[in-house]
Amino acid sequence: MKYILVLILGVLVGATVFAAGVAYNPFLSKQNLSPLAVTEAQTVSLSFSGVATDSIIYTNDGESTDKPFPETVLQLWERPIRQTQAMATTLRDGRNQVAGLGIKFSSASEDTALLSGRALVNSVWYAYLPGRGGIFIEQTENYWDYFKEVVIPGYRSSAKTWAGTWLGNTTVGPETLGTAKVSGGTGEFAGIEMLGVESLSVRAWRVDGGVLAADGRLTIELPPNETAVDNELQEDRAEPQL
Repeated sequence: MKYILVLILGVLVGATVFAAGVAYNPFLSKQNLSPLAVTEAQTVSLSFSGVATDSIIYTNDGESTDKPFPETVLQLWERPIRQTQAMATTLRDGRNQVAGLGIKFSSASEDTALLSGRALVNSVWYAYLPGRGGIFIEQTENYWDYFKEVVIPGYRSSAKTWAGTWLGNTTVGPETLGTAKVSGGTGEFAGIEMLGVESLSVRAWRVDGGVLAADGRLTIELPPNETAVDNELQEDRAEPQL
């Protein structure tokens, strides 16, 4: 019995040391400044709520901290898709006016490596802007900084909550500069290849409720000499500087 207790204690200590090493690894740096933060090109800025209950519809495996909304929505608990999230949400322009509809699918990446600070998600967006056209966005996102600075402190808190201000770019690829691949689908954007970055601003998080207050933003850079962006959708290129 004594040896079993020693073994269990050793496993627990080892797990604790491993978790602490992953969370506080000094060799893992924060994400760099987004290339779009200093671009001189015109940009399209589309914001959305990062709270599941603010979306039109949101679903996952039903066991994550962010619960499906509405409650009657079908959950993605089948084995091939249990690590997938799907969301439809309202997109707003720089004046906070409704600009269109955004649909996002995201799945955990097989390239995730926590020891290297890579909590990766592969995601795609389809943004439809009535009267203008549709945009497809393909990207790889890294939520390591979000987990380290929001989720882990939330779990460690005696109240199991986190409150503050966390702002970061989640996009890290697939383009070489760490941006998303954006393709125009219809309307004014048809045939246009662009770059994009998704960012997230979180203010409150809870273990048993997930994100309580957060906003997301899609920033899309138009090619030179493109005139597809009007004043309502232009952005002053304010990007989070990490």
